[in-house]
Amino acid sequence: MNNSAPVLSSDLATAPVLSCVDVSKHYGHGALVVSVLRAININIMAGERVAIVGASGSGKSTLLNILGGLDVPDTGVVSVAGEVLSKMSADERGFLRNRSLGFVYQFHHLLPEFTALENVAMPLLIGKMNMKQAKEKAAAILERVGLAHRLEHKPSELSGGERQRVAIARALVTSPACVLMDEPTGNLDTHSADAIQVLMLELNQSIGTSFIVVTHDLRLAAKMDRTLTLSDGVLV
Repeated sequence: MNNSAPVLSSDLATAPVLSCVDVSKHYGHGALVVSVLRAININIMAGERVAIVGASGSGKSTLLNILGGLDVPDTGVVSVAGEVLSKMSADERGFLRNRSLGFVYQFHHLLPEFTALENVAMPLLIGKMNMKQAKEKAAAILERVGLAHRLEHKPSELSGGERQRVAIARALVTSPACVLMDEPTGNLDTHSADAIQVLMLELNQSIGTSFIVVTHDLRLAAKMDRTLTLSDGVLV
């Protein structure tokens, strides 16, 4: 007889979309070991906006990579959409990242030989969606970020702010549970950075995707639901 309680929809609604428990990361060997992260605990809820700030070299990008399954912690557990990353194979983690997470970096990392439409469609094609559907969905999200008139332009034909909008569209096209951003406005002028900040907030409210943003921009951090400070490997 199965005595386990059923999983209710309310349980799923209140479960974090991303969490880490007692995550630590060290680099080096012997006496040269440096503790970059120490016993980090985070829960990110659906639709939540969280900023992570801290001095350069404090481990912010390392933490973001671990949360996204791009790096492995020395200790602790990371879960995405209820699935524990350490219990998955490399292929399974890759599939989960493609399905449940989006990534935006300071440098857009768009493929220069492809158009904006093709760059945004790429995660869908990797997920085995057919070309027609992928391009239709990519065009729709590019329209939402104000680039319906730039579908066939390559990255070299776009401004810095437009390239970052394409990168955000690419991160959102799979309807991920959470988008991880590493200094998304750090390489932009003030006007473009402000436009990207407004866009992020609009998309968060309209789509309901969670955002984790590593940033030095305290104005951007102030617009998040909460701000966590990483200092000496510990979250404050």
